Amino acid sequence: QVQLVESGGGLVQPGDSLRLSCAASGFTFDHYNIFWFRQAPGKEREGVSCISSSGVGRYYQDSVKGRFTISRDNAKDTVYLQMNSLKPEDTAVYYCNAKYAFGPNYWGQGTQVTVSS
Repeated sequence: QVQLVESGGGLVQPGDSLRLSCAASGFTFDHYNIFWFRQAPGKEREGVSCISSSGVGRYYQDSVKGRFTISRDNAKDTVYLQMNSLKPEDTAVYYCNAKYAFGPNYWGQGTQVTVSS
């Protein structure tokens, strides 16, 4: 059974940090590029960051550059999103997405991140 399970969300204050995890199972994880998306209330889902299957290539949305760091551990089938200096505008449900050119895409169920004083 294919699963992507996000964890690590929560309620934090501005300036705090969180580390999100995305644990995969049921597919060949190290073939997949992994994306983090987020969706705030009333807004469309947007891409935040992605990491290539090898972990070499990384991309960040401009609004999170210098604050967020994506990484992966292919031995643990897990991707991480370290989020520092969180802002209220980072409040959203964060989703993990696995993409592979020659196979299906997979989504997790999301984890809520709320940044509020």
